Amino acid sequence: MIVDQTEFHDALLDAARTVPEGLQDGQGRPAGNRFSVYRNNVAVSLTEALEVSFPAIVKLIGEENFKKVAGLFLRRHPPTTPMIMYYGAEFPAFLEHFEPLQKYGYLPDVARLEQAQREAYHAADATPVDPARLQSLAPDDLAAARFTLAPAMRLLRSDWPVHAIWAFNLENGPKPQPGGQCVLVTRPDFDPVLTPVTPATATFIDALMAGATLAEASERGTTADDAFDLSQALGLLLQGQAITDITTGEH
Repeated sequence: MIVDQTEFHDALLDAARTVPEGLQDGQGRPAGNRFSVYRNNVAVSLTEALEVSFPAIVKLIGEENFKKVAGLFLRRHPPTTPMIMYYGAEFPAFLEHFEPLQKYGYLPDVARLEQAQREAYHAADATPVDPARLQSLAPDDLAAARFTLAPAMRLLRSDWPVHAIWAFNLENGPKPQPGGQCVLVTRPDFDPVLTPVTPATATFIDALMAGATLAEASERGTTADDAFDLSQALGLLLQGQAITDITTGEH
């Protein structure tokens, strides 16, 4: 008897479902117990993958609560790739619409920060530019320069103090204070670095990501806040090895 793949898939991720009819083990016997063990192992593996990917969320809601939430999540969002390291990309959006946790409005953005950190970790390698290239450009060429940014770089804006919440729970940081935060994620070496930046710096980086010239991006940063510091913002990108190429009007 041929087992329906959809039925098998749904039963594999939902312990409340019965074993698909006609499913047999390697000896031709009904696969009830073996299927249950296999189903449990799959759920455990996916839950553990989520725990590794979102440790701050585990800390914030507690391990047992996280396992319950993960169980609901994996039924609605089964893996779409055999590489389990990528599993859970939909988790932040799931938390945003998960009614029992609605009162903890910061959870989705904390999860987005952890997802950005994970994406940065697994992103492709790229050789950073030599900072001397910037110094060698004539003023007009520097103003007209456009930057290629590293695949690992991410930028998150939040109405919540997401970096402070993350650091308080995982790095013994100070108690978070009210207010939104923007966070730049870079990967200068092997591990991602999470750096809070001002909204003006975030506006500047957003503009560079959209293809603006250095002059245009700087103007947008200054428009957002006249205290915007271009040198400091460029320093953060260079320190994070986030600039991988510089293009001027001549090149």
